[in-house]
Amino acid sequence: MKMLFRWLASKAVRQAYETRKQVWIILNSQRDILSEKAIAEVSHALGEFDKEIVRADGRDAVLALTEKLEEAGARWLKPYPYASTRENIKEFLISGVFILSIFSFFIQPMKIPSGSAQPTLYGNVVTDLKSQTNAVIPDTFGRFRDWFKGIDYHHWIAKDDGTLEIEPVQTVAGFVKTQRFRVGSDSYTFFWPPEHLEQLCGARPGQKFKRGDTVLKLKISSGDRLFVDKFTYNFRRPRRGEIIVFASTGIPGLIQHTHYIKRLIAMGGEKVRIGDDRHVYINGKRLDHTDRHFELVYSFNGPPRESVYSGHVNDKIGMTCSGRTLAPLFPDGNAEFTVRPGHYLAFGDNTMNSFDGRVFGDFPREKVVGRALWVFWPFTSRFGLVCY
Repeated sequence: MKMLFRWLASKAVRQAYETRKQVWIILNSQRDILSEKAIAEVSHALGEFDKEIVRADGRDAVLALTEKLEEAGARWLKPYPYASTRENIKEFLISGVFILSIFSFFIQPMKIPSGSAQPTLYGNVVTDLKSQTNAVIPDTFGRFRDWFKGIDYHHWIAKDDGTLEIEPVQTVAGFVKTQRFRVGSDSYTFFWPPEHLEQLCGARPGQKFKRGDTVLKLKISSGDRLFVDKFTYNFRRPRRGEIIVFASTGIPGLIQHTHYIKRLIAMGGEKVRIGDDRHVYINGKRLDHTDRHFELVYSFNGPPRESVYSGHVNDKIGMTCSGRTLAPLFPDGNAEFTVRPGHYLAFGDNTMNSFDGRVFGDFPREKVVGRALWVFWPFTSRFGLVCY
C-alpha cells in the first residue's frame, strides 16, 4: 500500500518503474541472443532495483536507482535500430488488437440504414429541397452546426450541358463507399451515400440539364450510429421488448449478408395475433403500455402514421390507412402466427413503414448478434443509452 501511494504521488517513482518495465521487456525479448553473463547481470540489476526502490528515500535516491538500472541495460542489452519507430509500431499493434477484441467480443458499431425503427432510432432521411420553392441551404456556420446533428446538404449546379448519368455505388480502399453523378464533363460524388439515393432524390438517368441548372439540392439526415452490446446475451436470452440486432444471412426474404434491427415480440412456441386495436396478443394476453419496453410503442393517440408510435398494425388496418399491404402474415385481428421452437419474431417500431416479421416471419435465435446499447452519432436527443 505504501508503494502504491508513492507511485501515485511521485513522478520520479512512476518513471523508475517504467524504466524497469522496459528493461524487463527487452531482456525477455533478447534472451535467445544474449550471453549467459549478460542475462545474469541484467537480472541482478533488476533484483537490486526491486530491493532498493522500497528503501529509496527522496527523489534523488529514486533517480539514482533509475540511472543505475539504465546503465546496466545500456551495457548488457543489445540496442535496437530505429527504437522509437519500433516502439510506435508496437503500441499501434497493441491498440489495434485491443480494439479488435472489443469489437469481436463486447460491442459492434452499426448504422441504422432505414426508417423501420423510427421514432426510437432514425435511419437515413433524404429530403429533396429542389422541389421546395422556399428551401434555403444554411450558410457555412449553419451547415457546420447541422453536421453535428448528422445533417448534410448537397447543392449541385451543372457546369456543362448534358444528360444525367448515375454510376453504381463503388467501394474504395475496402470501406469507403462512393457514388458519382455525372452531367456532361461535370460530376458530383457522394461519400457513403444512402441506399437507393437516386430514387430518394428523384434523379432519373437520361434527364437533360443545361449549364447553370440545379441538378441536385438535397438535405440528408444521416442514420443513427450505435454500439451493439454483444456481451449480455452470452449469459442470458433476449427478453421481450428489447431492441435486437440479427444477421440476415440465410433468412429467406431478407437482403443477405447484412444486419436488421427490430424489437423482439415473441419467442419459440408462442402464438401471436395483431388485433384491430393495434395491440399484439401473446397466447391471448394483450401487450400494453404498462408492459416493460412497450411504454412508448403503445402510447399512441389517433390514427396510425409513419415515424410516429402507432402500436402494431395488421394488414386489414394497414390497407385501410395506407392502401398497401404491410402485414401479409397477419391479414386481420383473428389471424394467429405460431413462432417455431428456437425462433424469434420481431417487429419494427415504425409500424406503417417497416419490413419486419409481419412479412418474413420468424428467424432462428442463433442469428441474434446483440442488443442496441448506445447511440454515439449524431449529437441529437437520441445520443446516449438506447431507451427501450
